[in-house]
Amino acid sequence: MSVKLIYEQNNRSSRLAVLNDKELTEVEFFDTSRANEGNIYLGRIVKKIELANGKTGYFLDIGDNRDAFINGEEPELEDLIAAEGQSVVVQICQEQRAEKGAKLTRALQFVGKNLVYCPYRMDVEISNKIEDKTRVENLLELLEDNLTGQEGWIVRTSAMDAADEDIVAEMDVLRNKFDEVLKKTEDVKSPALLLERNNCLEDAFLRNLKHLEKIVLNNHNLEDKYKDKIDVEYCLNPFKEYGIDELIGDALQKEVKLKSGGRITIEETKACVAIDVDSGNDNGRGSFGRLNIEGAFEIAKQIKLRNLSGKIVIDFAGSSDYKYLKNAIDILEQELRKDYIKSTVFGLSRGGNVEIVRVRRRPTLLNVMTEECPTCQGIGSVEK
Repeated sequence: MSVKLIYEQNNRSSRLAVLNDKELTEVEFFDTSRANEGNIYLGRIVKKIELANGKTGYFLDIGDNRDAFINGEEPELEDLIAAEGQSVVVQICQEQRAEKGAKLTRALQFVGKNLVYCPYRMDVEISNKIEDKTRVENLLELLEDNLTGQEGWIVRTSAMDAADEDIVAEMDVLRNKFDEVLKKTEDVKSPALLLERNNCLEDAFLRNLKHLEKIVLNNHNLEDKYKDKIDVEYCLNPFKEYGIDELIGDALQKEVKLKSGGRITIEETKACVAIDVDSGNDNGRGSFGRLNIEGAFEIAKQIKLRNLSGKIVIDFAGSSDYKYLKNAIDILEQELRKDYIKSTVFGLSRGGNVEIVRVRRRPTLLNVMTEECPTCQGIGSVEK
């Protein structure tokens, strides 16, 4: 596996593409003027609303162009809110998309290279991608020996090969970030940005470091930052040079052709993402089992590339009996485990569809690149 990061920056906006063995596998758009996932704010309560089943929610002003939402059942939230106007420290867990504002959480997370610090949790969680049981036990013991009180930690996959002293040092760095956020709340008035998430290039660099071959970028300052860590290539127009825009255009199409002649069709709706696998021009050259296996690999790739999230419903070709779809379901689970955003494959529904839920953090590629037609409001049909 060989990974290249293609990064293009223009003023406050930037674009990142991940090429895995020359194949586009991930795209991200980053704008420092927007409320990005991971940002921490001192927000101000502007409205309390009643939800179903007697639950409550709150809209907060975080200084963005649209109020953000937080569930009233967030830990300790009720104790903190006396009335509208109350200031609350919150973090964006889902970015604004289409007609919906950002979603907030009080369960703050501070992301490092090997660790994620969760100051309001009280447990230590190890990445399930670390399969060496001895190393898992050593990491648990290391973290527990260096706890400073009631605090939580998530150990990332990269910690598998990290030195123990580096992990302990990182614990102090992340704790200091939290202390700085709390101190800043004393000097600002809500709404205010307290901590901005890492640039998307830095996040991608840390995620892909193990297999990273090169970074291609158009910023000399970043070139100097990374050139001692990895092979760096300066390029005036990286996306144009590597044909990324054309590859993104392909990723916006509803239909994806399979090498066998079959195809998958992807429809993003407000309720869910619907994916259909059918034989297309695959005229009996193989079984539906082979077609569905090929489709499963491609679906996992498209989920990550298009950043599909929320509920995903898949209608595979042929019979909907579990025994015929088991291999395809296993492949979906196997491939999605490689994704840094968590997905859960629920298996077959009673209607014979495979259901997946992927954590929603940012808008999909389609949401970022397009907008609903004001004339047809997204229907897109014409009279016969």
